[in-house]
Amino acid sequence: MKRIFQYLRPSVPRMILGLAIKFTGTVMDLFLPWILAYLIDEIVPRKNMQEILLFGLLMLVCSVIAWVGNVLANRMASRVARDTTQRLRHDLFSRISYLSCRQADEFTVASLESRLTSDTYNIHQMIGMMQRMGVRAPILLLGGLAVTLSLDLVLTLVLVATLPFVAFVVFYISRKGIPLYTGLQKSVDGMVRVVRENASGIRVIKALSKTEYEKKRFAGVNGEVVQKETKAGSTMAASSPLMNLFLNAGLTLVVITGAFRVWQGETGNGTILAFLTYFTIILNALLSINRMFVMYSRGSASAKRIEEVLDAPEDLEILPREHQDSPYHVEFENVSFSYHTGRAPAVENISFALKKGETLGIIGGTGCGKSTLVHLMIRFYDPDSGKIRINGDDIRGIPQEELHTKFGIVFQNDALFSDTIEENIRFGRDLQRQAVEEALDCAQARWFVGELEEGLDYRLAIRGSNLSGGQKQRVLISRALAAHPEILILDDSSSALDYQTDAKLRQALISRFRDTTTVVVAQRVSSIRYADHILMLEKGKAIGYGTHEELMENCPPYREISISQMGGENHGQ
Repeated sequence: MKRIFQYLRPSVPRMILGLAIKFTGTVMDLFLPWILAYLIDEIVPRKNMQEILLFGLLMLVCSVIAWVGNVLANRMASRVARDTTQRLRHDLFSRISYLSCRQADEFTVASLESRLTSDTYNIHQMIGMMQRMGVRAPILLLGGLAVTLSLDLVLTLVLVATLPFVAFVVFYISRKGIPLYTGLQKSVDGMVRVVRENASGIRVIKALSKTEYEKKRFAGVNGEVVQKETKAGSTMAASSPLMNLFLNAGLTLVVITGAFRVWQGETGNGTILAFLTYFTIILNALLSINRMFVMYSRGSASAKRIEEVLDAPEDLEILPREHQDSPYHVEFENVSFSYHTGRAPAVENISFALKKGETLGIIGGTGCGKSTLVHLMIRFYDPDSGKIRINGDDIRGIPQEELHTKFGIVFQNDALFSDTIEENIRFGRDLQRQAVEEALDCAQARWFVGELEEGLDYRLAIRGSNLSGGQKQRVLISRALAAHPEILILDDSSSALDYQTDAKLRQALISRFRDTTTVVVAQRVSSIRYADHILMLEKGKAIGYGTHEELMENCPPYREISISQMGGENHGQ
């Protein structure tokens, strides 16, 4: 909760003002029963109409002040909760954006989405509730007890005797509630994950007639959420009937004791009426305190989950810059990496060196580590051993912003956004329209964009679902080329292109991006056969490195792939 309190600091002046207004309105509420008791016991017997009207006017003034004060304070509390949650959500989103891929894998995307949405909502509700009731309820409770002491000591002591039982109920149940709400939020993470998977894979699910299966899977996680929410809710809800039981038992004793005292002439009728009113005020105050503890239980559980993300250490620390003179632009020196400690490495002892403007093709079976090398090159992960250098600098010493601006990248499963084609290519960068059009020409996307009525202003659906697979890949390649990157990475980005378009794309890259070092991850030999270097991987290890001709001669697995895809060992040479 410490981090949450830090986000409240900018709103402290407004909170103090709001709490002062709330205090004034609450005190006015406390005066009303006392004035009523005095009016009935002291003024009415004197039958002085002017005094009755005066005290009636005084009660009206107190009511108006109480109403106006509470409305103003509640509005200010809502604004504080809104602004605090906005700052918190902004910083949480920013922190999530800078988490390393390893940290994002540990939290899971579904959990991060849940923390950014439902957990921040719980914080919003908690902050608003604590401001609205955090002053009012204690003042009504303590003030009500203080006023009743002045009215009748004996009746107050009868009422106070029930409060220890009420306090025990609130404390015990609240202590049980926080772990239950923590478990509930974890179940919500699981439900978000299933919904996310279904939304992303809806076409596959329908194509394979797995709708009923997915409905059952969702019913399972949904049932788990309902079960845990019911358990947490019923546990916390038990406090209200127990409190009512104790307080109503106290009220019964107060009424019986009060009847005897009125009969004996020790207490007036107005005092009993006021006392019963204060008892109602005290009861409502205790119920409000109970609701605050329920909301606090949910909010504190959510705050803990949010703080886990905000306090996550920097996983990819920027080390002191280490430089060595080298003729190479990109170098891998005996690089090994495993996604999980203790498991087999995803890549092992990988070494290669590229001069500026050279092209490296990476080929191999599924799961052999091709994309892992790309992730290591742009430092989504740090290698377990070995070094990666760009222009002689160890990439661990290059600031992230500087490092990533060197790259133009098309990932294997890249995303297009619900915006125009031009904005998807520009992607928030300060690029001229001419650069966008040149990138479209190079990516062989000009002809299909030109056929669209809106051209570059054509608006894409979410994930570019209103484009074909090949069209999406060409827009993505245009995005990578638009800023003329120092290093271009194409991770299986031409799989949906026909051979003719793929060949034209390679020719355009050779003619227009001569000084750009290119890394091409591919499944087709034709996409990389003209690369300066080709690296073949198998189970994370390099089993071949050289030109197409050298691998055809010295690497049997590469030769087999080439023959199977291109129809012969010497085809096209």
